[in-house]
Amino acid sequence: MPATSHHMGTSEPITETTAEDHIQGICFKTGPPRHIGVELEWFLHDPHDPARPVGPARLTAAVDGLRTLFLRSRLTSEPGGQLELSSLPATSLTACVNAAAADLDSVRHRLRQDGLALAGHGHDPWRRPRRLLDEPRYAAMETYFDRSGPAGRSMMCSTASVQVCLDSGTAEPGPFGLGRRWLLAHLLGAVLVAAFANSPLSGGRPTGWKSTRQAVWAALDPGRTLAPETTGPDPRAAWTAYALDAPVLCIRGDEGPWTVPEGLTFRQWIRSGVHRPPTTADLDYHLSTLFPPVRPRGYLELRMIDAQSGRDGWIVPLAVATALFDDAAASEIAYRAVKPLADAAGPGPAPRNPLWRRAARHALADPELHATAVTCFAAAREALPRLGASDAVQAAVADFTERFVLRGRCPADDLLDAFQRKESHS
Repeated sequence: MPATSHHMGTSEPITETTAEDHIQGICFKTGPPRHIGVELEWFLHDPHDPARPVGPARLTAAVDGLRTLFLRSRLTSEPGGQLELSSLPATSLTACVNAAAADLDSVRHRLRQDGLALAGHGHDPWRRPRRLLDEPRYAAMETYFDRSGPAGRSMMCSTASVQVCLDSGTAEPGPFGLGRRWLLAHLLGAVLVAAFANSPLSGGRPTGWKSTRQAVWAALDPGRTLAPETTGPDPRAAWTAYALDAPVLCIRGDEGPWTVPEGLTFRQWIRSGVHRPPTTADLDYHLSTLFPPVRPRGYLELRMIDAQSGRDGWIVPLAVATALFDDAAASEIAYRAVKPLADAAGPGPAPRNPLWRRAARHALADPELHATAVTCFAAAREALPRLGASDAVQAAVADFTERFVLRGRCPADDLLDAFQRKESHS
């Protein structure tokens, strides 16, 4: 959710037809899968006292120090002070892993000098949400989401993820076809939620969810966080309709707080010209405020995976997702494995449908998700050598598979076990 720079520009008011053409042109760029990217979000904490909030001044000083580093990735901050590293597109899994790992090494080394460390959790296990970034975008977002309850503040300030970015696919049908990859992303997405669930705690206590982060996303405004139609023949048409019928989060201005309209869709804004007529720049901004579990941005951004603990935990979801989408044989196995999950999902959209709720609440303790994950991880492990993955990446995936997937566990289970041990000793 990187902040988007705000340029009002002098562009002409946009028409509905121009808006539809624009969305279809920029959101799904087709061609054989070639590029891979990853966006890594982290909490910053004091390793000696992880539950203590890091003050705004200390956080600002630490981020300013990081900005002096030479990084290949783009470094941004989230509203609650989470740090995000967004890699450049890479032409192989190995190149993507190596570039992001090198940047992370630099970041960790610099943070150590400030007495801080990175923590990988899908939801902050200790601290209450508090917004540290006072930018018009985040003030408007807070106003917008506050209308429907506290989940918006939790999402903005207390969640972190591993976002895997993969090419949209080809215009032609087949294992790499856009329609197939779009459907695969929304069914496999539930398996990825379950396998990598890593957020069972909030305020230091279990929440009843293995992925509290996913529960938070499911509780947000459905007009911008639910998935659009995924089974139709044309993802472009489905996404275009979804984007234009989504509520406008805010109308940017050059002075003062931004306007936060109630119940105004972008399509209605075009037709009414209320406040001021929208431009192409406004449409681009609007698209950056939509947060479905799979977001088309010219490529597919998989947004459902909790941030992972440990130094290299993030590598496993990146490697597994890449293998299951970009290796033809593995993609075919994964597609066949997840197709039956459509019955469990039912007609409702992710992440609110029964399949995704089961994934977030029970993770791989759910027998159907467990069996599907075992099949998909085996296919990914077979594919990794074909994709040129290093021995270290293959070993990380093998270790995760044996430690968690084969045993019907996920990282959240380790955190819950540690919580129980602590409770029994206190």
